[in-house]
Amino acid sequence: MNEASLGQAAAAQAAAASSTMGKAGRPPAWTGGYWPFVLPAVVVILAVILFPWVFTIWMSGQEWKLGQGSSFVGLANYWRMTGDDRFIESFWHTLSYTALSVILPILVGTVAAVVFNERFMGRGVLRALFVLPMMATPVAIALVWTMMFHPQLGVLNFLLSLVGIPPQLWVFHPGSVIPSLVLVETWQWSPLVMLIVLGGLSSIPTEPYESAVIDGASRWQLLRHITLPMVAPFIMVAALIRTIDAVKSFDIIFAITQGGPGTASETINLYLYSVAFAYYDIGYGSAIAVIFFGLVVALSVLMVWLRQRTQWSEAGAAA
Repeated sequence: MNEASLGQAAAAQAAAASSTMGKAGRPPAWTGGYWPFVLPAVVVILAVILFPWVFTIWMSGQEWKLGQGSSFVGLANYWRMTGDDRFIESFWHTLSYTALSVILPILVGTVAAVVFNERFMGRGVLRALFVLPMMATPVAIALVWTMMFHPQLGVLNFLLSLVGIPPQLWVFHPGSVIPSLVLVETWQWSPLVMLIVLGGLSSIPTEPYESAVIDGASRWQLLRHITLPMVAPFIMVAALIRTIDAVKSFDIIFAITQGGPGTASETINLYLYSVAFAYYDIGYGSAIAVIFFGLVVALSVLMVWLRQRTQWSEAGAAA
């Protein structure tokens, strides 16, 4: 085949390709559209996510107890919460429990990450042991810690007696029940924070440390001025995850205390469960669920904003 024939064949192939391609080199759109492929996912999202919330908002405006008829009461259920001392108490319990369940795991997990980032014998084994609590199921953890918290037979009071500290009531006293539950949360979720921060530590370049050591910086100065600022975005990610998880914590609290003693450890989540499934007040329980959802969203938005501010500060410092 001569060069002229080759040129004609190439031109014919180019013309055929251009006829099957649309503008900007894209293939022509399928005339049938893409909705047949998207519609099943849209239906599932509407059925599983959107419809339950719309129905919950509708129920929150009803006076409706299970087994009885419903009647529209507007915002009466929301106004009822302002005079509900038990709801107000559970609101403050939720905030205090969430704050402690975020701060303590962040501190313990960050310290553990800094320690496990160093090279020493047995580091891999200790890392694996430290992560084990995160693998257990919440109910199993709750049963084990319930036995450990027992005032007479629990191992915690036995350990305290070895150092001369009198036995404590732990979850059986209103003043110590929330800190005791936070102790369980800290034990279980500090490994998650450690893994996140450890990932950030592994991505830090060695050049800043080398320059600082040449300038005579101490280990504390390296930690304060290099390590912590550079892993701050990772710490904020861990804080965001812990905040969302802690504010809606249910299984650990319910399995250990059921909100007791009395209502000393009753969070909004547990109070909502009692109103809806113990007292069968569906309308009022739905209103509490809407407020609780708003609280979760507000805390999530706050933590995302703080995360973005941390990222901006890091970029500004680098500049």
